[in-house]
Amino acid sequence: MSVKEGLVSILKGLSRDEIEELLLNQELCGHCELSLHNHVQLIHKSKHDNKSSMSGPDSTQPDDISERYSEPSTVTNKGSSIKRESNKYPEQAHSRGWTRYSEKFSPTSVDSKHITSSTQSKSGRLTEVELVSDDPKERLGLANVVRKTNFTHFEKVNGKNVNVVQGLELHTQVFDADEQKKIVEAVYEFQRMGQKGRLRERTYTEPSKWMRGKGRVTIQFGCCYNYAVDKNGNPPGIIRDEEVDPLPPIFVQMIKRMVRWHILPPTCVPNSCIVNIYDEGDCIPPHIDHHDFVRPFCTISFLTQCNILFGSNLKIVGPGEFSGPVSIPLPVGSVLVLKGNGADVAKHCVPAVPAKRISITFRKMHESKIPYGFSPDPELRGVRPLAMTPLESPSQQKHIENKEASSHTPASAPPQVVSKPNNASLFNKEDEFPPLGAMNASRRRR
Repeated sequence: MSVKEGLVSILKGLSRDEIEELLLNQELCGHCELSLHNHVQLIHKSKHDNKSSMSGPDSTQPDDISERYSEPSTVTNKGSSIKRESNKYPEQAHSRGWTRYSEKFSPTSVDSKHITSSTQSKSGRLTEVELVSDDPKERLGLANVVRKTNFTHFEKVNGKNVNVVQGLELHTQVFDADEQKKIVEAVYEFQRMGQKGRLRERTYTEPSKWMRGKGRVTIQFGCCYNYAVDKNGNPPGIIRDEEVDPLPPIFVQMIKRMVRWHILPPTCVPNSCIVNIYDEGDCIPPHIDHHDFVRPFCTISFLTQCNILFGSNLKIVGPGEFSGPVSIPLPVGSVLVLKGNGADVAKHCVPAVPAKRISITFRKMHESKIPYGFSPDPELRGVRPLAMTPLESPSQQKHIENKEASSHTPASAPPQVVSKPNNASLFNKEDEFPPLGAMNASRRRR
């Protein structure tokens, strides 16, 4: 059955009131609204002409009006079909995807004999129809994303005035509260699996908390990244002959969301990620991400809002405390994209967090650094951004103003020292999730 036939079938099951509600409540751009209006007028005129040509009291008109709206239910804008369904239709592909994948978020365990990704879809491919969405909920979500792309802070770099945060993008309202909760639950399940030795050896790392800011738990999928020279003499970077678990299905869906919603380009679809689980006081010191990963890459924040500092010269003030000229708040559910000078000139760091926090950083590996046993996820082949109406275009969306001191600090302003921002946690009950960092490193599976 084609998409159009399926839409007609749905419309046939709707009452007059439901179709009227659909037409009145659906927001359309001016072009689409005019096109729909013209179609309705043609149908009305055709109906009137038929009535005039029919004689006798027994003449009747079809009682099912769904057929009359089958044509205007698909409108065209600049050559891109935008198919729309009633909000009352319960089986939306988008919402089904989150339910299905949140129930199957476990990665391949060490007991599995399969090295290929566990995220193979039933179809195994993406079709052209995925370039447009017939899910009103997804289109509404796309339209509601708030994008800030005009970060500015100039510093002297090699004698030149350089905007060191050029290329940074902050996308908020990307993941709603329910989606955030499912993602967080999945992350804590991965942590439990790691503590029980059910993940491949280098997937899970839980260092002993020997000082403030040093207890951050990490879970790596897709590749094993070495932060420093290890005991085997491997330098910092991707270790190609180390095995870790593949991207879990729920993370694959997050990646698809970000590409479809014009947050990440289809030319740089991530194939690896690192999960950071912070306890109160944990931090990430100043650094520039290794060039084993191409640009752009992104990080997503959960549980607690915190600040991230940027600058060409960040200073360590004390354990978990850093000083820098630019401080950007990261709301929960937001995506920070790093590219350009923001990724390669400015260093960045996360000061000691005020409460439990999770971040997930998605990156694409450089072709020359892909691990030897790596298998790309079929779900991510050919993923494309959604066609956007003028109202959904990033250029038409509401941008956060540059007046916020936290996201735009003049070059003459003094550096900020940040350790514990006062932000509320999304989950403020102590028993919502298992405690972090509770396991001694010596008890972990090696």
